Amino acid sequence: MKYFAVFISMKSEALSKQHRPEHLAFLETQRNAGNILINGRFTDGSGGLVIYRGEDESKIESLVNEDPYIKLGARNYEIREWDMESNYEF
Repeated sequence: MKYFAVFISMKSEALSKQHRPEHLAFLETQRNAGNILINGRFTDGSGGLVIYRGEDESKIESLVNEDPYIKLGARNYEIREWDMESNYEF
């Protein structure tokens, strides 16, 4: 299993506020499915970070594009494969 850090940066504050409930529901569904390790917002309001787990970047990108924030134009994203230290357990 690989891990991917997805930076979700603010594109539209108004759209982000409007679609926050759908975004949070999406994250919860993905966490429950085992696709998200952890997520959170940046305290400066610039966006957030989601750590996904999956087989490859294309599958993760497909999931990211299902996020209402991305689908509805509220946020931009950037994906980086992340090498989690093996001595950490979640």
